[in-house]
Amino acid sequence: MELETFVHHLHFDTEKVAPPDWQVDWEDAPLPYKLYRGLPEVPLSADVPLTLGGREFQTEPSLKELGHFLWYVYGLTQYAQSALIEDTKEKADVSYAQLFRRFVPSGGALYPNELYVYVKLKDAPMGIYHYDAAHHRLLLLREGNYDSYLSRSLGNSCDLSDCFCTIFVSTLFWKNFYKYNNFSYRLQGLDAGVLIGQSLEVANTMGFSSRVCYQFLDRSINHLLGLSSQDESVYAVIPLSVNPSNISVDDDYNRGEIVSATELCREVPLLEHASYNRSKRVIDYPLLRKFNEASMFETTESFVKIKKDSSVKLSLDSEMLLLPFAERFSYDLASVCRERHSPDIDFMIGEVSQTQLSTLLNETFSLPYQNDLDDRHGNAETRVSLYGSFYNVEGVPNGAYAYDKSAHALRRITQGDFREFLQYGLTMPNVNLFQVPLCLHVVGDKEHLKKELGYRGYRIQQMEAGILVQRLLLVTCPLGMGGHPLLGFDANQCDELYGIDSKGKTSLIQIPVGPYRPRAWLKGRLLS
Repeated sequence: MELETFVHHLHFDTEKVAPPDWQVDWEDAPLPYKLYRGLPEVPLSADVPLTLGGREFQTEPSLKELGHFLWYVYGLTQYAQSALIEDTKEKADVSYAQLFRRFVPSGGALYPNELYVYVKLKDAPMGIYHYDAAHHRLLLLREGNYDSYLSRSLGNSCDLSDCFCTIFVSTLFWKNFYKYNNFSYRLQGLDAGVLIGQSLEVANTMGFSSRVCYQFLDRSINHLLGLSSQDESVYAVIPLSVNPSNISVDDDYNRGEIVSATELCREVPLLEHASYNRSKRVIDYPLLRKFNEASMFETTESFVKIKKDSSVKLSLDSEMLLLPFAERFSYDLASVCRERHSPDIDFMIGEVSQTQLSTLLNETFSLPYQNDLDDRHGNAETRVSLYGSFYNVEGVPNGAYAYDKSAHALRRITQGDFREFLQYGLTMPNVNLFQVPLCLHVVGDKEHLKKELGYRGYRIQQMEAGILVQRLLLVTCPLGMGGHPLLGFDANQCDELYGIDSKGKTSLIQIPVGPYRPRAWLKGRLLS
């Protein structure tokens, strides 16, 4: 299958991306976390605080703080057991699903991403580590100072000399390919995005400055971490600093020295660490490998800046409904992380106030988000936007709308109750949309930055959508609501509803949002 066809199928003909006879081998499922064997370990404190707060400006972080950061970003936080009831003519069979949960959502709770960290702290050897979520510890992969190596791998777009830590978000392909087959490629980008979004949230709360780097030399980064690009590949690099000015940006960085991944890989020896994933039979995934290869940058000459005219444009001739501006909204991130979950059959219809809607939309786009694609103060809405179908919202006629961030207003597309229309568009109807007042869609360009970044643009678009989704999910919780990200929906149908199919835009992900009732399940916190 050609990659262009593959991308089209991922969004508009999802039943074509997996073999029709595909069956999941649940007994041979991989672990939801990666395990290394025989590596030096650095234990992290299990005394994780129940609240997160800022820190004294420019004071040197400690290993304990880094451990808190990693746990709130991607640690194992909950063990849950829920009942699965299957009705047959003879009887109702009950089985139980046991899952390890983290604070970020993940398709099927499979968590295909892994975290690696380059640590420069006094209380740990300097070097490259894997975050072992199963044991909340760091495992040393490679000791030493790699500032120069990493800076050149990033095209010298970021000053790492004063960054105390650099986060690497990777994707381990088999971790969700075993269930979703080729459709996992779309999930992996979104999962990486919500993980990046959570990293930005926790860093901001703890007083760390962060910057998301999407452009880097893949092979040199993977080589440094000891990853085989056939099995696992880094999707994003996030330096952390205690001083905002230390994560500097040079707008002319791509006009300087051209560095190649091949040259850099020769500077450090190959790593051959043993890891374990439990599966006895790993099925090949040639399309994922082909797409990953096509997305790689071999030299820094490929790095670009994205022009602002690639952002989503809204029609200015439509009816505009101004939303009320509320006082700055604040919440305790730690408690929100503990309380948030994704309702499905638990949604219940209720009126949403105009203030709730206004706060939700405004706050979703308010998180600082520096990246290497545009200026240093870019925001998550630069290349993706929010549309929605609203029902029973105070002062807002039922209908389909686009959110205009610059005016903090809704632009009405069409009026009516579209709950039934959207319900019949679900390919897996695990949510009753008749009970959901807000059905939101993240919208982006169909060409997904292909002109500027090639096929790498596709996964970047999915990650930026994921960042927005995570922020949205966190904001819904203190507003007394919940959100459930869905990919099992008819994108063609939604694009037609919003009138964006002819404008080169498409719906990337659907998020029903609204009040919900508590779910009946047994769960336990994994916290000291």
